[in-house]
Amino acid sequence: MTSQVSEFPAERTFQYQHSLPSLPVPSLEGSLAKYLDAVRPFATEEEYQVTAAIVKRFGEGIGKDLHQKLLQRARTRRNWLEEWWLDAAYLELRYPSQLNVNFGGPAPYLEHCWPPTEGVQLQRTSISMWHTLQYWDLLRTERLDPHKAGNVALDMDQFRMLFCTCKVPGVTKDTIINYFKTESEGPCPSHVVVMCRGRFFSFDAVCDSHILTPPELLRHLTHVKQCCEGEPAGDGVAALTSEERTRWAKVCVKLASRLESRMRSKYNMTREALTGDPTIRWGDKSYNSISFADGTFGSNCDHAPFEGMVLVTQGYYVDQQLKATDGKWKGSETVRPMPLPEELVFTVDDRVRSDVAHAKHQYFETDLQVVCYAFTSFGKAAIKQKKLHPDTFIQLALQLAYYRQHGRSGSCYETAMTRRFYHGRTETMRPCTLEAQNWCHTMLLPTASVRRKALLLAFNKHNKLMAEAQNGKGFDRYLLGLYLIAKEEGLPMPDLFTDPLYSKSGGGGNFTLSTSLAGYTTVHGVGVPMVHHGYGFFYRIGDDRIVASCSAWKSSPETDAETLFQNLVTSLHEMLHLATTAQL
Repeated sequence: MTSQVSEFPAERTFQYQHSLPSLPVPSLEGSLAKYLDAVRPFATEEEYQVTAAIVKRFGEGIGKDLHQKLLQRARTRRNWLEEWWLDAAYLELRYPSQLNVNFGGPAPYLEHCWPPTEGVQLQRTSISMWHTLQYWDLLRTERLDPHKAGNVALDMDQFRMLFCTCKVPGVTKDTIINYFKTESEGPCPSHVVVMCRGRFFSFDAVCDSHILTPPELLRHLTHVKQCCEGEPAGDGVAALTSEERTRWAKVCVKLASRLESRMRSKYNMTREALTGDPTIRWGDKSYNSISFADGTFGSNCDHAPFEGMVLVTQGYYVDQQLKATDGKWKGSETVRPMPLPEELVFTVDDRVRSDVAHAKHQYFETDLQVVCYAFTSFGKAAIKQKKLHPDTFIQLALQLAYYRQHGRSGSCYETAMTRRFYHGRTETMRPCTLEAQNWCHTMLLPTASVRRKALLLAFNKHNKLMAEAQNGKGFDRYLLGLYLIAKEEGLPMPDLFTDPLYSKSGGGGNFTLSTSLAGYTTVHGVGVPMVHHGYGFFYRIGDDRIVASCSAWKSSPETDAETLFQNLVTSLHEMLHLATTAQL
């Protein structure tokens, strides 16, 4: 990601899409063996034997039939999981998307040249917006270098969903509307919508075939601010996007002619002038860029259209452009004559106002705890010096931190990227292995040689499982496929999915630790726990630091994000000391 753009690209952004391999179907036997291995850390011997018998019956019986039906599905689809995953993981969920599904945070790392400063919000926003529009243009003209793992091309389809994309609520299932097109495919929306004090303003970011310059964008933003200052706040209909999905869908029907037709076609990217207020972010938008009063930035994004790496890539591009220019605009100050932003005024009745008030009240009652710290004692450089994988290092440190804090192992989800395959997104990698559990136990013992051996075994197992997951040989998405076939065909639900150990080990989205590596850039983010008694843990790894965001629900008596991070710090120091003395 250090060189994302070529001035004269030899490869176009989306040129490899048609040549990517189809998503493979793992074997039934291998998947069930991996599943049994994964549940072992959470079972007594008696519980494990019961589950092993259930898995055996499944593999010899209904599992074979479901597997054959999955193979049949895969023969007619290049990605047998894509539609299922979008529906089951996102579009069919009925609880509020904001907080529960959306992720937040990714934005330029402004410490290079933009420390928090009052009075510079609009100026910085105009420059940041300009760079973001340049990124939109890179995608439109396919000048963004396609991502690769070594020499292997990765799927870039998710980047088509960054702009001009919005989720529309439905009574039983949502839908995603995407208007993005490359230049060769035709025109696409180029509007920016600015949300301020519960009001909406729109303007075209392209004039005479040229993207508006920062001085021109500043003029528009200044106009919006002047319109809102000293005036009553708007009705704040955007708060409705933080509602339970079915309730929001029913309200949306009433607003359709006033809201949907006027907003969706104009959405490219959204700017917020404030934060912490659901009336100034559109929760169903693929990308809301948040501009804070102190001149810093963040974002709030719907997770359904893409993974966080899309925002990390975009944020890092803007970050590097700002760093290269010292955060300054060095071009023309001329402002071309053009229309001022248009306010989008929606007529709402008392019933809708009541719905908005209900949504706001519900949103402000959320009790999410989020801590974000930079661990600066060491980073990627020191870890790699010990010939250890930095991501595995953090994951095992987290396992030890949880073990120390809670006295037991924590079922854990880590994102494994499957973009080697057509429209691939993610697979589950389960870091809480039996080897990791054994190592955590040995860290409470005084014998250093036992610790060192156990640590190496845990590292090797983690690396092996991650490589398999990234190469289409994970088992969680496969089991989901078998589950959905049984559900769609009205078959009795197999015992494998109702076995208590299935959910106890994290199956069905019940992982106690929901984790993801944001990468090795300067961009970071955060998400919420999967379960009420769990944690969200997201981290980036720099050469000399590890930055982590940890979230937990305050209403859970079992969890505390602050304590978990402090235990993580202890674990990181202990692990590096162990690796140093062992000369691993």
